[in-house]
Amino acid sequence: MKSSKGKGFLGLLALLVCVALFGYFGYDTMDDIKLGLDLAGGVSITYQALESNPAAEQMSDTVYKLQQRVEGYSTEAEVYQEGGNRINIDIPGENDANAILKELGQPGSLIFIDEEGNIILTGDQVASAKPGIMEQNGKRENTVNLTFTPEGAQLFAEATKANLGKIIYIIYDNEIKSAPRVNSEITGGECYIEGIDTYEEAENLAATIRIGSLSLELEELRSNVVGAKLGQEAIATSLRAAAIGFLVVALFMVFVYRIPGVASVLALCLYVGLELILLSAFEVTLTLPGIAGIILSIGMAVDANVIIFTRIKEEIGVGKTVRSAIKTGFSKALSAIVDGNITTLIAAVVLFWRGSGTVKGFASTLAIGIILSMFTALFMTKAGLYALYNMGFQDVKFYGVKKASDPKDFLGKRKVFFAVSIAAVVVGWAVMGAGAASGKGALNYGMDFKGGTSTNVTFNEDMSLEDISAKVVPVIEEVTGDPEVQTQKVAGTTEVIIKTKTLTVDQREALNQAMVDQFGVDPELITAESISGAVSQEMKQDAMVAVVISTICMLVYIWFRFKDIRFAASAVLALLHDVLVVLTCYAVAKWSVGSTFIACMLTIVGYSINATIVIFDRIRENLQTKSHKESVADLVNRSITETFTRSINTSLTTFIMVFMLFILGVSSIREFALPLMAGIIIGGYSSICVTGALWYVLTMRKKPAKAEQ
Repeated sequence: MKSSKGKGFLGLLALLVCVALFGYFGYDTMDDIKLGLDLAGGVSITYQALESNPAAEQMSDTVYKLQQRVEGYSTEAEVYQEGGNRINIDIPGENDANAILKELGQPGSLIFIDEEGNIILTGDQVASAKPGIMEQNGKRENTVNLTFTPEGAQLFAEATKANLGKIIYIIYDNEIKSAPRVNSEITGGECYIEGIDTYEEAENLAATIRIGSLSLELEELRSNVVGAKLGQEAIATSLRAAAIGFLVVALFMVFVYRIPGVASVLALCLYVGLELILLSAFEVTLTLPGIAGIILSIGMAVDANVIIFTRIKEEIGVGKTVRSAIKTGFSKALSAIVDGNITTLIAAVVLFWRGSGTVKGFASTLAIGIILSMFTALFMTKAGLYALYNMGFQDVKFYGVKKASDPKDFLGKRKVFFAVSIAAVVVGWAVMGAGAASGKGALNYGMDFKGGTSTNVTFNEDMSLEDISAKVVPVIEEVTGDPEVQTQKVAGTTEVIIKTKTLTVDQREALNQAMVDQFGVDPELITAESISGAVSQEMKQDAMVAVVISTICMLVYIWFRFKDIRFAASAVLALLHDVLVVLTCYAVAKWSVGSTFIACMLTIVGYSINATIVIFDRIRENLQTKSHKESVADLVNRSITETFTRSINTSLTTFIMVFMLFILGVSSIREFALPLMAGIIIGGYSSICVTGALWYVLTMRKKPAKAEQ
């Protein structure tokens, strides 16, 4: 006994040390985590070339040109190509967004001048510029080889003849990029610039010269501006929501599951520390939806522990010793945990693949969270539980007992459940149809799905809707020239969302100035986002494609794992049910359908399939031990009854985390959390009332009536 207690003490001490160390390192690396612009503040822009198929050289030159420009604002600015004709720009920590947009939209200026300041050539008279290496007197020299247009060749020949022994300056955007000396008259339309230190410098100079000759024009597709103050507020409120939600969930786990609950809390603490470390190690850009992904994954991490602990209670209930129950509980819970998390991971991967920007950030943190949740539940919780057991917590009262109860007749009410579900879907389609017929749109499409400019303004006082309409809207209409301005007040704050047609940079600047002059608004508390109709149409397509792809992948995986197409088919039907009912909520409640809509729907799909897998896993297990006297209907009812407590507790813990986000989060997070809460409730309902019934209906259609026995 002493040896066992000593072993338990050392095991628990080791776990506590791990929690402390990873917690410390996790906290220490928080400052190293790369923050997205919605948290750090700054400007994000997407440009598209007007030319549909620009040359690769043109695009790379333009990327280089823009990178040179934005580095003047921030050394952390990033410019990168997306697809064949788009360029994304991220400039963190910059507040004067309109000035940046205005400058970036101007073409570059490249000129060649002599020592007296006379312009010899302009950039459009250079046909090409390429870096090279020349052998001269046994030495290798880096050069830039220039080829001029016919007009440029004649002008350059005249200029070199007139400036023998003198310097010709190459100037880009008012900055001297090179100052070669003329050694001879150049008449062949080609020349080279020598005396360059490194080949990289030669590449950059060549790109600079080429840029001046480009005819490539860019149009702004999308821009997003977030003030640093609002970013810090978003971080603070989200962390507060996470802390409170984590505390409530921890207390719930300890109260309901006792000693196993204590072990799970230690594992969850380790989980949070590891999550922070991995975010820093993999250089994941943390966005506001990304924080939501972490908080949601904490709630989902509890799911694995709930499955295990429920199994342990069941094993104790059938007369096994506590130690044996712990071992068997982990063993029997393994398949449900792995299958459930892999199907959710499929949704996260598809989301990362089809999404962009903040949606990718959400998918990244969710995927990391799913993988970590399996690790901590299957290994850390198990280690903690055995350590506490060895220390002397061996009495059944520390673990609880779940005795078999009479199965509830869920299938007997399946017609009622099906009717309710069908009615909910029909209502959704009816509302969407009425909206489309009236010209208002099937759904309340946000700016992301229809284009326009959204400006969030935090006023110094809480205005009523009447005051906004009477005082603010007229100012906006005058500045923007938009007679159809829409405003939305964010409950519990002084923030107002202003939606207009797509505004130019000058109009955005004028609107911001009007808010400052007319209402004394802090300019750092104004954020704006613009998006074109082309991007909006793509987002709609991406949303549909993402849901279809993830659903097909889940169908294939479930079919493979359960070796029965009926499990896969009923799971997919239940998923479609959840998606359509949540869509009804969007239609009836007029929730805004924006960029996070894709993330929200796929998260609901992943969460719902997780709950479905648990019930299917139990049905599969019970089929192996089914007696001849038990009907298929009774078996399904028994399986649902046995997993009922797990379904409720998991939905509750996940709901708590998301509810804290909704209560304490900023407006964009609330917009994301609200449909998630609806999805959790609907997913819980479908897993208990719909999924098993669907499998039963599909199964019995394949069997004769006597197969009931």
